[in-house]
Amino acid sequence: MGCRDVHAATVLAFLSGTASVAGLLAAVLLPNWRQMRLYTFNKNERNVTVYTGLWIKCARFDGSRDCVIYDPQWYTAVDQLDLRVLQFALPLSMLTAVSALFLCLIGMCNTAFVSSVPNIKLAKCLVNSAGCHLVAGLLFLLACAICLTPSIWVIFYNNYLNRKYEPVFSFDISVFIAIASAGGLFFTSVLLFLWYCACKSLPSPFWQPLYSHVPSMHSYASQPYSARSRLSAIEIDIPVVTHAS
Repeated sequence: MGCRDVHAATVLAFLSGTASVAGLLAAVLLPNWRQMRLYTFNKNERNVTVYTGLWIKCARFDGSRDCVIYDPQWYTAVDQLDLRVLQFALPLSMLTAVSALFLCLIGMCNTAFVSSVPNIKLAKCLVNSAGCHLVAGLLFLLACAICLTPSIWVIFYNNYLNRKYEPVFSFDISVFIAIASAGGLFFTSVLLFLWYCACKSLPSPFWQPLYSHVPSMHSYASQPYSARSRLSAIEIDIPVVTHAS
């Protein structure tokens, strides 16, 4: 696997990272982080389920899709610590992952469109595609940690709420989407690390261009004569002496 070619590993990593960011965006926007189901013993009433998201809260009767209570200002009055942490953690994770995608795209474009023989005046300013993918992998791993930790905490905090109050709380689909997106970010970082491990034998450090020198600078260097060539010349210069009979 050469570093100067666009490979399926880097393309797959970019697609996987894009899908993971889309999953994080869906988890952030959906009002399905926690459900609180309220039961009634009155036969003339219907049970109510309160859907709690990071930004809005919606209460619905069983069998209805309309919100009887819709609170678009919920994000300012969140009283659950895990959801408050997620309000900061998930956008930060998305921002980190988008930065990693941008670096990954720069690395692929540099690999695909930059000439194999760089301009010697700009050699120190060139972007190393392997370095871009390595830093992108580190950013994807960081985004995974930022997203995964508070998302798993929601599950334990939900159990804490059930013990403290009543067993009416349950985590919803957004928790699974966020955890799956974190897994996608981890998979993306592993792909980029594996790709970089195939390139680490290059002589240049990862923050420098891949070219240790411009190939044309050493193409016309004169080759020294071999020892056999010098010996042959000496043998030619030595006169041959013969004894007369």
